[in-house]
Parts: sequence; C-alpha cells; structure tokens
Amino acid sequence: MRVLTIIPTYNEIESLPKTVARLRAAVPDADVLVVDDASPDGTGQWADEAAAADERVHVLHRTGKNGLGAAYIAGFEWALERDFEIIVEHDADGSHQPEQLPLLIQAVEDGADLAIGSRWVPGGRVVNWPLSRKLISLGGSFYSRTMLGMPLKDITAGYRAYRRTALEALDFSQIESVGYGFQVDMTFRMHKLGMKIVEVPITFIERELGTSKMSGGIVREAMLNVTKWGLAERASQVRGAVDSLRGRRQR
Repeated sequence: MRVLTIIPTYNEIESLPKTVARLRAAVPDADVLVVDDASPDGTGQWADEAAAADERVHVLHRTGKNGLGAAYIAGFEWALERDFEIIVEHDADGSHQPEQLPLLIQAVEDGADLAIGSRWVPGGRVVNWPLSRKLISLGGSFYSRTMLGMPLKDITAGYRAYRRTALEALDFSQIESVGYGFQVDMTFRMHKLGMKIVEVPITFIERELGTSKMSGGIVREAMLNVTKWGLAERASQVRGAVDSLRGRRQR
C-alpha cells in the first residue's frame, strides 16, 4: 500500500533534517510531505532542497501559520489527490520515532481505519516529560474519553496512520479545531461513523531541539470543543430516547 507521511512544520530547521533522514531509512518505500507554514527560519527552503535531491520527498508551502489542523487537512487533500492509500501524521521535532512507523502501517494493513500511536496503553511510554505535561495529556484523554464515550486511552495522540477510505468518508470543511483538539475532533468523527480504531504502543520522546508549539490557549480550545461536542452528543441521545418512547406509546 502506498504510504505518505505528512510532517507539518513551522521553524523546525534544527529538527526536520534528522527526522526526514530517519523516516527515509526506516520506511524507504514511503513518501514524505513537508507542509510548511512559511517558516522564517529556512525550514521550507531546506525542504525544497531535500525534495530536489530525493523524489520521495515533497513540499507543500502555505502562506502563513494557520494551525496544525489546517496543515494536516491540506496534507490529507494533497495525499488523496495522488492516490496514497495510507496517510500518516508525524511530528517534525523527533518526539515520534520513525523506526516505529512500520507498526502503525501494519495495523492499517491488518484492517484498522485509524492506527493511533499510543503513549498510555501497555507498552507505551513517554521520555523526558515533566509531570505537568503528563497530567495535561492524561487528563485531556480522560476528559475526552468520558465526555465523548470513546474507549481509547490516548485520544489526543498525534502519531497516527489513516486508511485512505476513512479520510474520504470525512467532510474536512466541518473540522472545527486547529490546534491540540484536532486529533480529538478527527477521532470522534471516525468513532461516530463506526470505523475501526486501534491503539499501538509507542515511545514518545520530548523534543531536544526547537521550541514546542503547545500553549494554554491551544489546550483551552480543545477542552471547550470537547465539552461542546459531549453535551451535543448527550442531547442527541436524550432526544433519541424520547422519540423512541413516543413511538412505542403510539403503537
């Protein structure tokens, strides 16, 4: 199955070359798409040079820093137009281990619509994270799991592989989140469509180079959206139960 790994970037000149080299070594038959948001540090220029030297490396330039979700959606559309069958989300900063990508690809080849690289299932772990970051991740997944009724341990994880047909079933124009909540948004929509979602244990290593894009505003956006989606889902369930009861009474 043809594989495309999407790497969104903004000022990742320190980390991107190493990440791309590791990806090309780990999965030589997979293509790489760098989606750069007009990085002022030369990331896009480096990606262009890498693409000129390697036919399996591609670059999609965007005009500004418009958020993680928008970058991935642009990458998804690029992949679908070119008939890739497995589309991967991958960070540029070294936190996702390219050597573990074959595990995610295999899960999709074995029938998953979405394979999530999970830090919080048995066998998964994080390295060099402070307690505060662990609590944000664990708390975010727990809250999302509770509000949205999804039996997954790492809903916010960003290392994941999608089956082409799963992405084709989604309406990208309806995706509401641009930051941290994008992963929850995508997972929830796929869960509601009854798609097969599996979690594959991975090792997540905190970045050593560059600057994290995580912020309090990104986390707040995610929590507000999850609350809104959860309440809407509960209201829908109540309406369904009331309609069902009315129908039985009328019979």
